Amino acid sequence: MKSGGERTIGTVPLPVLALLVIAFCLQVAWQALQPRPTARAEALGAPATAAALRALSLGEPIALAQLLTLYLQAFDNQPGVSIPFRDLDYTRVAAWLGTLLELDPAAQYPLLMATQLYGQVPDEARQRLMCSFVHDQFWRDPDRRWRWLAHCAIMAKHRLRDARLALDYAEAITRGARRASNWAQQMRIFILEDLGEIDAARVLLGGLLASGEVTEEKEFHFLTERLKALETAGKSSPPTRK
Repeated sequence: MKSGGERTIGTVPLPVLALLVIAFCLQVAWQALQPRPTARAEALGAPATAAALRALSLGEPIALAQLLTLYLQAFDNQPGVSIPFRDLDYTRVAAWLGTLLELDPAAQYPLLMATQLYGQVPDEARQRLMCSFVHDQFWRDPDRRWRWLAHCAIMAKHRLRDARLALDYAEAITRGARRASNWAQQMRIFILEDLGEIDAARVLLGGLLASGEVTEEKEFHFLTERLKALETAGKSSPPTRK
């Protein structure tokens, strides 16, 4: 049964029905003509200061650092859009990584992100910026962070084709990281050899062997043979004109 206030559609005047149909068709056509909504990448903002974040952490700066690390790592995947790493503002990325290390100085992951994640983009300027960041952070804790600078030395030599930069990083490890592995301590010798500075490489290698720091027999034998090869190369090379 119909209530007394309801009317059948047949009682609606035809002009009104026609207007309703036209309005509906116009609405459908309007929606069809609209461009599809597109997701827009959000720019990476600057991080808050480490002091402010410590205050917000309620005494748990390491836990907050881990949460912010996850945020930064996932930033390239936003709803509906994926951002290539090379499109990120690397100055901001370095600021974020530095803030994470201030919150948790013992953390290694931000340096791993710098070298293995952001430093792998095929863009020389960005690779250099990440290596410069790692070099700066290395001096704040050399004995813990030397591995990442060693990686940058290898990157500088083989990817950037900048042996002088690689030598700077290798020498920083030798000067600053007393607990670095022997192979990292010896990197500068072989980089000098690649640069053609045979005399300098021979002096450093001879001093290393004479110091007694190399105690492993196979390593000592390898370096001794290397020294002999350098001495032979030095004798066969023409004297340098001054």
